[in-house]
Amino acid sequence: MRQTLIVLAIAILPYPALAGPTCTSEPKEKWMSENAMKVKIGELGYRYKIFKVTTGNCYEIYGQDKQGKRIEIYFHPITGDVVEEHKS
Repeated sequence: MRQTLIVLAIAILPYPALAGPTCTSEPKEKWMSENAMKVKIGELGYRYKIFKVTTGNCYEIYGQDKQGKRIEIYFHPITGDVVEEHKS
């Protein structure tokens, strides 16, 4: 029984590392509006299919970069800066 619990605990440990970044703890009143962020995303050359707010208080998109490659990007909601990106 104890070995089973240890194995399960070890198997679960990596999952928090898969979560996205934490961007801010500032209240949403200080954030760029979603519409302003969407405009900025377009100005940066990205197209998005999905736009959302993450549990880590980031704006996140799933879409395409300037070259049309699939991309997942996290943006800081106050500055609009790219925090993390993943291309596929």
